[in-house]
Amino acid sequence: MTKVYKSIAVGVEEEKRIITIYYKPYIRYEFSAGQALSRYLQELKNGRIIGRKCNKCNRILVPPRLYCEQCFRMTDEWVYVRDEGIVNTAVVSYITQDARKAERPEVVGVIELIDAPGQGIFHRINVDPKEVVEKTVFGKRVRAVWKKSEERVGDVNDILYFELVKS
Repeated sequence: MTKVYKSIAVGVEEEKRIITIYYKPYIRYEFSAGQALSRYLQELKNGRIIGRKCNKCNRILVPPRLYCEQCFRMTDEWVYVRDEGIVNTAVVSYITQDARKAERPEVVGVIELIDAPGQGIFHRINVDPKEVVEKTVFGKRVRAVWKKSEERVGDVNDILYFELVKS
């Protein structure tokens, strides 16, 4: 763990001295996922992907949002979507999520969900990095591989990765 210290230097002109104070700041923050994202995370814990449908533009928004950013109106209903999609984009990453050098390269990308066209989930894809370099993974159908139910905590990492669907 990196120690963070803040230094304050105050010059006192008359005495020609500099006072320096070192301290470790106490930083707290909280994040409220809100109604839509909270439900999404709970459903991930249950091994399901859920979205919100806008009946005006007929889109299913994943991750769900209570307001459609295209129609500027409230979305209408909760909809479960399959945990399958198409590889839309992919890159080979040589760093971890916390910006450290990865032990081995990992493929990450956007999976466009079958039941929610135009909507995607950014996640790990379990393919050989060579498939990204050779551009053979793009457009391929993939399916989520989930953690065991007792290991899920309600975050996007409850999906371990997406793997190619065998035809």
